[in-house]
Amino acid sequence: MPYQARYDGFLARLINAREEAGLTQRDVAERLGMFHSWISKTESGDRRLDVMELILLADLYGKTPQYFLEAE
Repeated sequence: MPYQARYDGFLARLINAREEAGLTQRDVAERLGMFHSWISKTESGDRRLDVMELILLADLYGKTPQYFLEAE
């Protein structure tokens, strides 16, 4: 896929932001009322985030949605 490298960067920023916030995947799932598999599959790239989910995670991690979309 032509955009895979960019999506991999997005996933790396997603994981990094969670870790910087001092949260585990289970913490995130619990705080958002989701199953652990939801965040696990999202971070591994098995499922895609929609815009509203990205906003929820950005708020939880203390980041702007734009942070996750910036190209390296």
